[in-house]
Amino acid sequence: MRIHYDELVGIFTQKLIKHGVDESLSLDVAKVFASNSLDGVYSHGANRFPKLIADIERGIVSPVFDMERVAAFGALERWDGKLSIGPLAATKAMRRAVELSKKHGIGCVGLENTSHWMRGGTYGLEACRNGCIGICFTNTVPLMGAWGAADRRVGNNPLIIAVPRENGDHIVADLAQSQFSNGKLETTRLLGKELPFDGGWDDEGNITRDPGKIEKSGRLMPMGFWKGSSLAIALDLVASLVSGGLCTYELSQKETEFGVSQVFIAIDLESTISKERRNEVVESTIEFIEGSARLDGADVRYPGKGSADKRREQLEKGIYVDDSVMERILAL
Repeated sequence: MRIHYDELVGIFTQKLIKHGVDESLSLDVAKVFASNSLDGVYSHGANRFPKLIADIERGIVSPVFDMERVAAFGALERWDGKLSIGPLAATKAMRRAVELSKKHGIGCVGLENTSHWMRGGTYGLEACRNGCIGICFTNTVPLMGAWGAADRRVGNNPLIIAVPRENGDHIVADLAQSQFSNGKLETTRLLGKELPFDGGWDDEGNITRDPGKIEKSGRLMPMGFWKGSSLAIALDLVASLVSGGLCTYELSQKETEFGVSQVFIAIDLESTISKERRNEVVESTIEFIEGSARLDGADVRYPGKGSADKRREQLEKGIYVDDSVMERILAL
């Protein structure tokens, strides 16, 4: 089904208010979920909303927003998320990193004891809207194996790098450390499709493009094989050490994922490079890449282009929401 952005925001807001979230905060959270689906990231938009409500009901996500700064070291600060709703805490953390960057040229916030931030690119975009490069990453419970391992002991820890662009179509690389994220597996399975490339292993250890078989086995293929596994381990360590929070091993001792660690970095371009030079570098790079010779008629894209195109399409036609997902949301 298709639903207008404002209508979807309204539905999410009502459900959050009924579960004890303040009205104004409910609207902020609802906009994050609706915007994620608007950009085509359904797995961390409407599809994920029932999980947030379930986590609030279970008491592992707090409906009260109460994050607190616990330490400050110039351009670096540590904050305790106090299990607040992930998108609220992450937005606050990136905004604080931006504030620090306006003073120091760079700002970094380590956030401990928080919950799932949904789509990491949301916070890269937040930095871009304020004239900053945004870099952020989070750790997770074990979701894939280290290279050569048959069991899951590594978090699928996404890394986001976002670069502002004058026209608002910002460059956003939002990278899970598996070839395909768990959300992409879910979305592809709901559409009844196969992955375009090998994405993991089935229960028998066979490489497969079937998203359902990969979800069942839990054996995702790290992007770049051993390189993706190595990067995931490094990101986990940096996130937990900078924030002072839990690492993936410690998260694995819990029954479910909560209390994760995150890092948010903003670099203020408005004070470090002229607007003219920034635009020249970004636009010439995009033009150079889009001028590539096409391989078998393939679409050559820069990071963030697909989301920007999907956003314009769905603002006009309405946001796609799987019928079964909408049924679950309305029944909450």
